[in-house]
Amino acid sequence: MAENKTRKPSQKRSIATREKIIDAGFDLICTDGYFNTDTAKIAKKAGVSTGIVYQYFKDKRDILIASLDKYSSMVFTPILSISPRKFNKEDLPIILKELFTSYITNNKMSSKAFKELKALSHYDEAVEMFFLEKQKEIAKIVSNILIDNGFDSTNIKEKVFSIIGIADYLCNGIIYNDLSILDLNYEVMLDILIDEIINILNLK
Repeated sequence: MAENKTRKPSQKRSIATREKIIDAGFDLICTDGYFNTDTAKIAKKAGVSTGIVYQYFKDKRDILIASLDKYSSMVFTPILSISPRKFNKEDLPIILKELFTSYITNNKMSSKAFKELKALSHYDEAVEMFFLEKQKEIAKIVSNILIDNGFDSTNIKEKVFSIIGIADYLCNGIIYNDLSILDLNYEVMLDILIDEIINILNLK
């Protein structure tokens, strides 16, 4: 059986068609679930034939991988854009609260996408690597910002990765609402998290 060869569009119309397929695939995967989505459904939602879909993508997984950039621009780009390059150390708690609130808000707005991609990351290596690379990218940016603002550079990467891990766990719990059954105050938990981050960075 001949291998399905896809093409990379160069003309505006072809690029627009490919983007329309990605958008349709992303929306369906996030609303209906990855395993309830197929290329025929994606083609129908995108308003193209199934044959057109296969001109640009090998299968629905190929579309999923291409759609990760869309998810990144929805969630991670806004977070990084509100991170100031210069700030006083005393302002760090306020900045952290804004960052965590932005992350939670953006993911709640696309909670189905968040849940589906997080679930897929447990058994799809490419999706898992996407989240790991984003974590690495954010950690590098945050580490450099902290060093530029006079924070101790000793073990800064390890400190930042520890902070991201703790923050990710709490924020995910808030987004998923997994912690609601415990009758916990999320605002208080965020304040405790920020206090612990200050301790990790040796500011107290």
